[in-house]
Amino acid sequence: MNAPRLLLFDTASVYFRAFFGMPTSLRATDGRPVNAVRGLLDYLARFVTDYSPTHLACCWDNSWRPAWRVALLPSYKAHRVASGDIEEVPAELVAQVPLIRQVLDALGVPVVGADGYEADDVIGTLAANAGMPTEVITGDRDLFQVVDDQTPVRVLYLGRGQGRHDQVDGAWLSERYGVTPQAYADFATLRGDPSDGLPGVPGIGEKTAAALLQRYTDLDGIVAAAQRGELSPKQTAAVAASIDYLGAAAEVVRVSRTAPVGTPDLRLRGALADPQRFEALAAELNLGGAATRVSKALTQARST
Repeated sequence: MNAPRLLLFDTASVYFRAFFGMPTSLRATDGRPVNAVRGLLDYLARFVTDYSPTHLACCWDNSWRPAWRVALLPSYKAHRVASGDIEEVPAELVAQVPLIRQVLDALGVPVVGADGYEADDVIGTLAANAGMPTEVITGDRDLFQVVDDQTPVRVLYLGRGQGRHDQVDGAWLSERYGVTPQAYADFATLRGDPSDGLPGVPGIGEKTAAALLQRYTDLDGIVAAAQRGELSPKQTAAVAASIDYLGAAAEVVRVSRTAPVGTPDLRLRGALADPQRFEALAAELNLGGAATRVSKALTQARST
């Protein structure tokens, strides 16, 4: 039996990456696009095979832009809104999301979400309470804050292109950014992230943010230092002008560890939940080798 190990997939991050990384020529028998479905299955097969988990979850965005985060920072993901509360997503990807759910259900892969929360929060909560080594598969740097060398929790970061990933732990973060996992959320708040509508503090980029956190530990320490006149005049003015942003954004960026996820059973059982349904979907959606690989990986994986 394998030692207990949990894999948590940041599902939307992975299927977005699959959609843009796999050929659009991949189609179901009726012509529907399936490149995101096939790509996600290949990611599942690869990481289950390589990391031999005993527990697994595909974490879901029940809310991709939670109201409580928007109330704190109205610019949060605002540029990605198509209309109302609907995210601007390519139509060919939107059509594949229900297919992804059907395939995951047939495989028996647990899909875990929490109303009013993002997949990041689900991941943070499950990782914090796992009680076993955990790997998080994502292309989202925000999740670097869940890294914990003690548990341990690592992030398998899909930032290097198709088929490659970084194993992110405390040493990796220190070498790459000069910050600890505990300081990463404050680092991201200072630096900002245009893709999430986070403007950051003007004039404070990655190097300056890391240097300030190394010296003053956290945002509260940096603000206090600015008030004591210990920062440069430009930095002091920038921090003073950004006080409201810093207070709101810090909470927006910070991943929840208390999302209401319930008590899902994440154990792998060495068998598909509905083999006949999965076989039918594989044929209908023309999933080809991806179906074979993920089926083999999951049937060989077992909980302790």
